[in-house]
Formats: sequence, C-alpha cells, structure tokens
Amino acid sequence: MLTTFFSCTNSENNDLVTLQGRMILFAAIGGLLALMGGIVYYSSLDVPHLELAEIKLASVEVVDVNSIENRIKLETTFLVKNPSDKTFTIPLISYELFANGKSLGTGQYSTEDIAMPGRAAFYPGVEIPLKSAFQFVLSDTITEEYKAIAGGENVEYSVTGVVTVETAWSLIEKEFSSTL
Repeated sequence: MLTTFFSCTNSENNDLVTLQGRMILFAAIGGLLALMGGIVYYSSLDVPHLELAEIKLASVEVVDVNSIENRIKLETTFLVKNPSDKTFTIPLISYELFANGKSLGTGQYSTEDIAMPGRAAFYPGVEIPLKSAFQFVLSDTITEEYKAIAGGENVEYSVTGVVTVETAWSLIEKEFSSTL
C-alpha cells in the first residue's frame, strides 16, 4: 500500500488524503453520536425506579394567625418514601392545599437553589418528612374554612400537586394527591 501511495501522482495523493480525512471525520461524528446515545440510554434506566417514589401529606399545623391582616401561616409536612433501590433527591414539590374541599391556594417546597449533594438524600427504604411554609389570606370563598382553622377546629386537609424526583442522571415529574 505504501508503494502504491508513493507511486501515485500528486492529484491522486490529494484525493486519497481527502478521502481518508472524510472517513476519519465521519467515524468521529459516529462515535460521538454513539456516546451520546449511550448516555441517554443509561440515564433512562433510572426512570422506573424514580416513578416508585411515594409522597403523602403527613400534617398541616397552624403556625400563626394574624387577625389584623386576616392571614394564616401553616406548616405543611410531606412524607416522602423511597421504596426503590436507587437513591434520589426531591428538588421541588408544587401543590394546591384544600381545607374541607375548598382551595386555600398553592404552595411550594423547593431546594432547587441548593446543589444536589446538599439536598436530603432518599436512600433505598428511607422515609423523610419535608416541611413547607404555606400562607393564605381570608377571602369570600373560604370564610368558613378560615374561621375553622383560626379557631382550632377539626379541618380535613387534602393536597394535589406535582413532585420532582431526581438522580444524577434522570429527572421526572410525578403527580400526586393525598388527604389527611
């Protein structure tokens, strides 16, 4: 082959070098695409484990009743369980809180601004409570519920929302609902 290469004319040499250069370029692009496809496939292996995450409303406690501004501050506690064999974190829980079937508003638990190693790690078999502050103001549609909560009466709380479950490679959003 070397004798063929050196015995070629100058234009034949240029064509052969150009062809070899293109083949190397195509091989490099193909290798890069295969690597990217492998990463996507590897990250998708976590998704079935993340979908097993369980979340429920554990408690709703009155923190403060401001009768001057007609505002109540609650502390909602979610109990998150990891029944799978993959460790994950919860960066976000967005939810709507109901009292006796009427919406009090929306709330959020968020650790998105904290790097993943700094968040609570849900190891396999672990159940961890996550607390979120929730405030609402008296309105015409929830007068009875406001009075019941402010008066310390028994109220049935329920919640619907979306929880984000994340590993180093994957992230899913899962809808949930729970009644207390």
